[in-house]
Amino acid sequence: MPRDVHFIIGASGQLGTEFALELHRSGERVVLADIKHPTLDALRDLPFVCLDVRDRDVVAGELKRQGATHVHHLAAALSARGEKEPQWAWDLNMRGLLNVLEVAAEHRDIAQVFWPSSIAVFGPENGPMAEQNGHRLPETVYGISKQAGEQWCAWFRKHHGVDTRSVRYPGLIGELCPPGGGTTDYAVEVFDHLHGAEPYTCFLQEDTVLPMMHMQDAIGAMLQITSVEADRIRNKEAYNIQAMSFDPRYPLRGNPPACSGLPGGIPAGFPTGHRRRLAGPSRRHRSPRGLGLVANGRLAGARGPNGRGQVPGPRGRTRALTSFLAGSETFVHRSA
Repeated sequence: MPRDVHFIIGASGQLGTEFALELHRSGERVVLADIKHPTLDALRDLPFVCLDVRDRDVVAGELKRQGATHVHHLAAALSARGEKEPQWAWDLNMRGLLNVLEVAAEHRDIAQVFWPSSIAVFGPENGPMAEQNGHRLPETVYGISKQAGEQWCAWFRKHHGVDTRSVRYPGLIGELCPPGGGTTDYAVEVFDHLHGAEPYTCFLQEDTVLPMMHMQDAIGAMLQITSVEADRIRNKEAYNIQAMSFDPRYPLRGNPPACSGLPGGIPAGFPTGHRRRLAGPSRRHRSPRGLGLVANGRLAGARGPNGRGQVPGPRGRTRALTSFLAGSETFVHRSA
């Protein structure tokens, strides 16, 4: 029986790098695709395609040539940079996603498409806590594109039978790759400024509480949502997902970064009342341990904990979903 081929678009980014590493260590067949080569030594020998996801013909050709069965479309313009270059951000986020979905609809060898959404789809009308189906009136270019992307995924699922999977990630923090221009990047960047003469300036108000998730839990959530059978996916758009929440004063109590602005209506978290747990024991990387892992990696002045763009020792693959409850709407990640 032919092996699955996992085609990762945006494989050199913050999320793509760690996801590719996890799949590779699990023995999966992985093809990396991005406009730049991966920086981790552990990924440099894997098949790599230089690809701009906005070029539909190239996307279609490479997915067919590589025999892709699972497409993980992780390339995106994030929130902070998107506000500075809105047309570029919209074009990358929307045209790239539509190209992937259209090709998946045409090529039935592609069994599944994973595309990450974001908590940025929510607007200020929700208050500090956002329900699964709360008001989605985003105020940022990134949030608008993610909201539209959720609708496109649902449309292609309904009208073309494309098996799309998605979760609404909070801010992701990790130590292997630098952040890529998101609202919560300060949680990583602040550690790079500890030895500098100037204080770190954060563009959030100091009491702005935002949801965060360590990268290893984000990868575990992706493995879970892509492992469950298609008929158990009850939410056709994206699942809320949560790990921890804190404000810019948390990483450095007693020496908080200088702060200024405010994000566009991003909630501080999700309510606990109507969640359904998918599977597995408790989380591994809730605050403060998650931040401790980030701090150790960043303060080492390296791309990874051992200084050579590698991570020491394999991480156990998160167990697949075993108990997805019918009608469940909010996805609460539990990693092994």
